[in-house]
Amino acid sequence: MKVSIFSLTTALGAAIFSISCDSTIGAIEGAWTEPNPIDPATQQGFRLHPDGTAESIGMETLVFQGWSLADDRTLVLTGESIGNGRTIPVADTLTIERLDADSLVLSDGTGTAVWRLGREK
Repeated sequence: MKVSIFSLTTALGAAIFSISCDSTIGAIEGAWTEPNPIDPATQQGFRLHPDGTAESIGMETLVFQGWSLADDRTLVLTGESIGNGRTIPVADTLTIERLDADSLVLSDGTGTAVWRLGREK
């Protein structure tokens, strides 16, 4: 049987990607918050559940309902923006700039941080 280097490299890359995504999924689940910029005495953020559902924390007009990882560095949050008598579907695609046991930094894809979150205990 003849196996090309390309096939082996592709298979190895797919296996590494799968392991990486699985470890990101486990690491990113949970509640992530930051001080609310309007009222620093309160927290805002989101909770990512293992079943792919999500919920907002401290944000009445932005209601997160689901989440997924497009790859090991891309988080997609879905839900609704509620305000001014209108409900608008939301799908935020965010780049995971940093993820460790206690912090999550997300950017809008241009490198501009839009969330600097800490894990809620």
